[in-house]
Parts: sequence; structure tokens; C-alpha cells
Amino acid sequence: MKKKISLLLVAVMTLSLVASACGKKEEKTEEKPPQQTEEKEDVQVNARVQEIEKTLMEQIGDMPDFSKGGKLGALVISLTNPYWVGMKESYEAAAKEYGVDIEVMSAPTEGDKQSQLETLQGMALKKELSPMEWDDLTHFEGNANAFRILTHQFEGRRKGGFVMTYSTLASIVKYPFSSQLAGKKSKFGFFLSEEADYQKIAGELGIIRLSKPDEPLRYARHPLVYLVEAADDICYQMMDIEDAHKLKLLTHDETKGLYMQFFDEKRRKRIEEVCRIVTDVNEQIAYLRSSVIGALIKECTRVFTENEEKILTGEFEGTLIMHICSPLKEAYDNCSAIAFQRIYRSSDVLDIELAGFRVISTLIDLMINAVRSPEKAYSQLLINLISGQYNVNAPTLYGKIQAVLDYISGMTDVYALDLYRKIKGNSLPAV
Repeated sequence: MKKKISLLLVAVMTLSLVASACGKKEEKTEEKPPQQTEEKEDVQVNARVQEIEKTLMEQIGDMPDFSKGGKLGALVISLTNPYWVGMKESYEAAAKEYGVDIEVMSAPTEGDKQSQLETLQGMALKKELSPMEWDDLTHFEGNANAFRILTHQFEGRRKGGFVMTYSTLASIVKYPFSSQLAGKKSKFGFFLSEEADYQKIAGELGIIRLSKPDEPLRYARHPLVYLVEAADDICYQMMDIEDAHKLKLLTHDETKGLYMQFFDEKRRKRIEEVCRIVTDVNEQIAYLRSSVIGALIKECTRVFTENEEKILTGEFEGTLIMHICSPLKEAYDNCSAIAFQRIYRSSDVLDIELAGFRVISTLIDLMINAVRSPEKAYSQLLINLISGQYNVNAPTLYGKIQAVLDYISGMTDVYALDLYRKIKGNSLPAV
């Protein structure tokens, strides 16, 4: 077994050596019988292969006992490049032939050694967690984290979290299912650690369970979720347009045009009259924004009341915004498209997101390594930064990592950036 796997690793190098041996052959002036030359070359190549194999096996060490459920991990440069896709398929075919379980992954960024290292670390971490715990952490989601913050008993705090009513708590769970059903959008409603809490809330409120006993947990939405979601959809979208105007990502005429399309001709005339009285351009846009929000609230209320029966039985599909009528529907969709093209993909926003990714990923990696190896001096320095309300000494690795994520997700942007700079040595406190 050990020999077979090591031979897979040296296959490519063997081809290179053969080519090298052929090149050396051309340099020699003394001609020898073809058969004798080929035999000598075979001996030289085989000896070199044995030498490389011996060196590799010394570096690799003892192979794991796969009869006990072990698993191999392999990291390739890319899973979009045909060459590396072929390598992945070859790894998997060889593993199947030898009865070995293997997982082949690639780093998010091709050629980035740091991201490759982080991917390898993640593969090593995965084997220490259950599949459900791994799903929780790799699909980490703000909605599920909000439910945890409000219900979890942190160290030194009273039981019951913020002690909110069940209806209030249920109203914020937009995706009432476990991380196993998160899908590509990585959306779910509660972590494994809070699953029992949500089940208790759902039982008390009579929320319909959609999953069978042997399936990942899934419930219908609580009716109030649709109202909370509509408030998010309306306010964030309309206020992002206003913010884009203030940041000069959209001109005054563009912003005014986006808002005006929500109204009929009669209402537009009334708005124009107000704008002639209020000459400050920012106040004009604020007035338009509030008028649009009012119109959307009224329309979403209509959709909710007309579909009350379906909402109560868990049969209503989609969001309230998806069911609003013209011209509001087309106007809202147009705002969404413009926001995606001109706001969320602007160079300034992308620069901030790129920097934020590096800041957050670095803090997470360092803090998780610290709680996994608390005996190290550097780990203790990092752990001492974490507030006592987060239990970094939890009995399970899952609990320790959750404590790290609780700490980091509670940071403000300024605090996270400041901490990152201090850890990297780019910023030092005044002495």
C-alpha cells in the first residue's frame, strides 16, 4: 500500500528523468549496441526512481491505517483548469482502486500560497469535527448567528440570552432549517448548538415542521418573518440608493429617476411641487426615498393580508416583495439591478471587501490555531485578547471555534482592522 501510493507521487518525476536520460545519451560520442544502451539506461532510471521513492517515504513517514476510517486529502492548483481536473480524477480513480477515501480540493485563489496553506489547514481541521459541525462552520451565516446571540448563555450572563419572547425570536429566523440544507447561498437559520432551542420555540408556537424525523431539520416560516424580511428588502434597497447619491456613485438625476418610477403621473406632479419648495438636493432625495418606502410598505401589507391563509399553512412561496404589483415591481427590480451594477460592484466597495476578507480570515486562522494549541506562548497572548464571556475553554473543538467566531463577529470594522494591524506589527500602542 505504502509503495503504491508513493509511486503515484513520483510518476511525473520519472517521466522527466527519462527525458533527461535521453538527452544525456545524445551527448556521448561512443556508439554502443542499441540493446546494451537501453538496458543501461533502464538500470540508471530504475535506480534513480528507487532513490527518490526512498527519500519520499522517509519524508512522508508511516501511512495511516485506512481500515479505521482514515481519509486522504489532496490539494491541486485549480479545479477549473483541465490539467488539474484530470489530476483530481486520477487521484480519485487511484484511491478507489486501492480502497482509500480521498478528498481533492483547490485553494480559492490560484497561485496564492497563503490561501493554499489555509485550505490545507481546513482539510486537517475537518477530520476533527462531525459533518454537521463542519457544515455549521463552513456555511457561517449572519441570520443563524443573530439567533445564537439572542438565545445563547454566554459566560457570566443570565440564562436565556436576551430573554425575548418566542414570537420575537421566531420572527428573525428567515431560513428555518439546519446548515445541512444551506445550499450554494449558505443560508440557514440556526447552528447545531441552538437547534434544540429553535425546536422548543417552534413547538410552543405551533410552527409547522416540514422535515421527516430522519431528515435534516426544516420548518415553515413563522408569519412575522415575512414582515421582517419585507422591512429589510425595502429599507436596505432604498437607502442604498440614497447612500449612493451621497457618495456620488449615482447622479442626482439618476437617483431621482429611480425613485420617480415607483409612482403614477398624479403622484409625480405632487412630488415635483414639493421639490420646487425644497431646493436642497439631499433633502429632495430623502423625501423621495421616504415616499417610496411608504408606497412599498402599503403594497407589501396588501400582499400579506391577501395571502394570510397560505402563509399560516406554510404554502406561501417567495418573499412579499416578489408578489407586489406594477409599477412597483418593475421599479424595485430596476433599483436592484442598478444597485448591483453601480454600487455593490464599484471599485471602492470591492477594495474594502478584498481588504476585509484578508483581515477577517487572518483573525479567524490565528484565533482558531490559538484555542487549538493553548499551551503555546503566542497562543496565550492571543487568547488573552478575548473577552471572558466567550468560552474558549469549551470541552469540544466545535465549542472553542464557536467562541472564536462569537468574538470576531462581534467586532466593529474599526476594531477588527486595528487588531489586525497590531497583530501584524503595523500598529503599536503609544508607550
